[in-house]
Amino acid sequence: MQNWELSFSSLLPISSAGKSILNALPVAVYICNVEGQITFFNEAAVKLWGYEPDLTDETLRYCACFKVFADGVQIRPDQTPMAIALQNGLPFKNVQAIVERPDGTRFHATININPLFDENGQLMGAVNVFQDTSDLKEAEQKLLHAKVSELTEMEEMYHKMIGEVEDYAIILLDANGIIRNWNRGAEKIKGYRDHEIVGKSFQEFYLEEDRKAGLPLSLLENARKSGKAIHEGWRKRKDGSAFWGSIVLTALHDEAGKTIGFSKVTRDLTERKLTEDRVKEYLQQLEFQNRELEQFVYAASHDMREPLRKIHLYNSFIAENNGNTLDEQSSIFLNRSIKATSRMNRLIEDLLAYSRATSKTNQESVADLQRIIDEIETGYKEDPMMAGLVIRRNDLPKITGVPFQLKQLFFNLIDNAIKYKHPDRKVEIDITFRVVKGTALLQLPDASKDYLELTVKDNGLGFDPEYSQKIFEIFQRLIPAASVRGSGMGLAICKRIMQNHNGIIEADGVPGEGASFRLYFPQADQALQNRNSFLARS
Repeated sequence: MQNWELSFSSLLPISSAGKSILNALPVAVYICNVEGQITFFNEAAVKLWGYEPDLTDETLRYCACFKVFADGVQIRPDQTPMAIALQNGLPFKNVQAIVERPDGTRFHATININPLFDENGQLMGAVNVFQDTSDLKEAEQKLLHAKVSELTEMEEMYHKMIGEVEDYAIILLDANGIIRNWNRGAEKIKGYRDHEIVGKSFQEFYLEEDRKAGLPLSLLENARKSGKAIHEGWRKRKDGSAFWGSIVLTALHDEAGKTIGFSKVTRDLTERKLTEDRVKEYLQQLEFQNRELEQFVYAASHDMREPLRKIHLYNSFIAENNGNTLDEQSSIFLNRSIKATSRMNRLIEDLLAYSRATSKTNQESVADLQRIIDEIETGYKEDPMMAGLVIRRNDLPKITGVPFQLKQLFFNLIDNAIKYKHPDRKVEIDITFRVVKGTALLQLPDASKDYLELTVKDNGLGFDPEYSQKIFEIFQRLIPAASVRGSGMGLAICKRIMQNHNGIIEADGVPGEGASFRLYFPQADQALQNRNSFLARS
């Protein structure tokens, strides 16, 4: 390195300390004048170039003698970063390029060029600081190759996985719905081999009436607009047979967000569909039979009341007008007959009430529980025997339901407390309410809803907790029938009314202390409550 000092000093005065610093740098540095002639280079540049330029040779001292490549194509000498910097006085930062040495070997370089100006702003030349990044590029290439290999392997595994799936038909469609890919599940479900169907429209799988109605294309358009389309319906196999398919059609997009195709996943749910249809048909038959049974019970009970009324009327007439002429045994039998007809009449009335409680109705409205309890209490207190009856409640809510059934419900619960009163106490009943979450109790039908819990608590005879379910069965009593009035159907009717309102009823008791009945009503949608409230006011 004999000649660079004079050349460098002619371009840019620099101290010997500065030269030492530049030579100590681990990166290559060289300076050119405005003609592109190298006027200075440091030791790192010599090492990177693989030779030391002769600055006395006018032909070899030009920076353009090094070939520079970008994207595999050689850059023209007048278009290299250094040439442009000298032409325009513009800097270049972190330019990635490949430089070819005079011996033909190449290296990757990161190039940074700054133009040099004198005190008058006149361009004097430019300095190029460049670094060999071959090792870094090689590492990047290895990493990229490994990543590509991994992705290729994963893609192959993915295609194998998709291809081997048999329970789902997984199909790739182009943007127009033309089939581009076919897996084993598609062959199993639809009956086509890949060479028979690839290249055809996915509309092949739809029934003629669905194609005429535009269903396939509308699903494609919905997926294009919304990203996904889901549908269930009858589809057609190759042999013409139909199956119930559940499909998910998903739009595929390129980096610009343009729809380039669709994935279509189909599952054969024919067995489920047939089972659902059978269950639906069975439920319809069961509902029809239940309606017939309810109508029969209602008609039979209604028709029985007339002859029973006549029997009771005739017996009462005999007792009132000829009772004194009967012997003692005949009088006893007559009184038993009158009592039996009275019990039979109550039983028929309860059967009619039970029949009405089992039937669904569209007569739902907002029912005022406070008013219902007031009416029941007033009816009982008209009886002198019930003068001591106490029913405590505070601002009971309004709920959506069938008013006459709700009145029957609370009448039966209050009547039950009166029938099973403690002999040493007057009847006291407390009615309270609160709102509970559906998740609070496992037996509630819908955990996602809030429930209104109404509690009816009395101070009567109570019962053993082991009978908390049995008391809701029809004709069930915990004490002999002769000891208490009624048919044994009151609580069974309560249970049916709660079922009719999509709720439940629970009971617990303590012998000698009383019983509690908890009613759970699902909270109605607010919009429905407002509508029903408006209709009730109207």
